[in-house]
Amino acid sequence: MPTILVLKRRIQVAQNVSKTTRAMQMIAASKLKRAQDAALLSRPYVEKLTQVTISAASRVEKENLHPYMRQSSGKTLLLLISPDKGLAGSLISNLIREMLNFKERETVYLTVGRKAELASARLGHEIVGSFLFGTTLPPFGVVFPILKIIDEYFLGGKVSSVKVVSSKFESIFTQRPQVTDLLPIKLPQEQKENNVMLFEPNLSDLLPNLLHHFIEMTVYQNILESYASEQASRMIAMKNATDNAKELVDELKLQYNKGRQEKITNEILDISGATFALSV
Repeated sequence: MPTILVLKRRIQVAQNVSKTTRAMQMIAASKLKRAQDAALLSRPYVEKLTQVTISAASRVEKENLHPYMRQSSGKTLLLLISPDKGLAGSLISNLIREMLNFKERETVYLTVGRKAELASARLGHEIVGSFLFGTTLPPFGVVFPILKIIDEYFLGGKVSSVKVVSSKFESIFTQRPQVTDLLPIKLPQEQKENNVMLFEPNLSDLLPNLLHHFIEMTVYQNILESYASEQASRMIAMKNATDNAKELVDELKLQYNKGRQEKITNEILDISGATFALSV
């Protein structure tokens, strides 16, 4: 059994860990509200934008397809979105597992977040660009340098498709990895004729900007979902760590009290024995 002094030091260490994890839990909780609102409030806009984009793109003649819609064969550009820091439960390991399950033969990687960059580099993947994810709510401007690289590789013919691996925020307790097909934009085989949309001005003038904005919002929505997932996962992980540290403190204090009582009892027995020996 550890000595009383060792137990006392362990109790102090466990209490310090509990204070640290509690502080990290509160920080994540304070960021979660804004992150959750941003991710959930933008979903209806992205869903409606997707409907409008698909409706507009489906009316274009095959010979006049925008480059974003043209099908070809070749390499795949995989956009990985992850946090910069760990201590977020199983969020990062699930993302890396999803990346490892990606079966495309020829793939180049574009990473957002230090954890995605380190995992890709460790596995020897070809990284064409990397960006920090940040610790605050990402502004819309973060998508511009990302889209610049995507346009360079897709429109330049270096890759034939672009996919996104990110975390989807389902609830505070549930975040799961998802794979999104970004480019080329795929049209559904069956069109709903009862959903008629009118476009002004000319559709050929409207479509390029509409498609580009659709790509921007899709990437940005994935970033917002990933940020909300990070804060929720870290808050839960740090709460569990705090509870475990407190349980460990209670167990160590019980051992400490038992050891101290045992020491006092032994000292009393020694004194009693010495007193009896002197009285004989």
